[in-house]
Amino acid sequence: MQSIATDPLTTGQTAVRVTNLAKAYGDHVVLRDVSLEVAPGTVTALIGPSGAGKSTLLRCMNLLERPDRGQIEICSHRIDASKAISAKALAPLRRSAGMVFQHFNLFPHMTVLRNISLPQQRILGRSREEADTKSMELLARMGLADKAKQYPSRCSGGQQQRIAIARALALGPEVMLFDEPTSALDPEVGVEVLEVMKELAADGMTMIVVTHEMGFAENVSDTLVVMADGGIIEQGDPQRIMRDPQHERTRRFLRAVLER
Repeated sequence: MQSIATDPLTTGQTAVRVTNLAKAYGDHVVLRDVSLEVAPGTVTALIGPSGAGKSTLLRCMNLLERPDRGQIEICSHRIDASKAISAKALAPLRRSAGMVFQHFNLFPHMTVLRNISLPQQRILGRSREEADTKSMELLARMGLADKAKQYPSRCSGGQQQRIAIARALALGPEVMLFDEPTSALDPEVGVEVLEVMKELAADGMTMIVVTHEMGFAENVSDTLVVMADGGIIEQGDPQRIMRDPQHERTRRFLRAVLER
């Protein structure tokens, strides 16, 4: 894949700040006053057992899930969950944070090209010609220019996930949120997606990644965040945590994952 230029924030700023974020479904508490800061141009990996709250935290960051309380700030766009949130306030925050899902979420009745171009027309107001030009540029960088006129069902899982990444990048986000982007893929196919993500990291894209890929978490991320039971139990240097975790819950999780 060719280099993908990014436009990181000025060094020293905070790209993402989450403060005392809480979320519950009835009596089931999913997030317990979670606070997290992410520096621009860095990769933060979120790991932990199933049900820890990782995906919910990610979805709350761009308000796909509405938190019960807490504050979210992405690239200077600030939301207070305890107050009414207007569409005018929500739109710039969502534009700043591109989202890539576990199951691609491509429109099956649209070609690959339209899947990438239509959001640009709807959200950014680009003409169809402008959107198609940008889409083809990104498809070429993903090595998928020959798939433009095909439908998603004619593409492999790895290709569909790269198309989904291209769709998110086409909107010019300053932060990319990845929710277990390889967990629905065969290991060999997942490597294709991980390579794209490594390229983005090398180009300075700010990324927050929920993942079970321990190699990516240790060797690509700048900060490793371990979650359990709706909270952050440990965070810091990935290699230090992977080799010498301080929390017993982290040690149990890593043993279970690495000894499979």
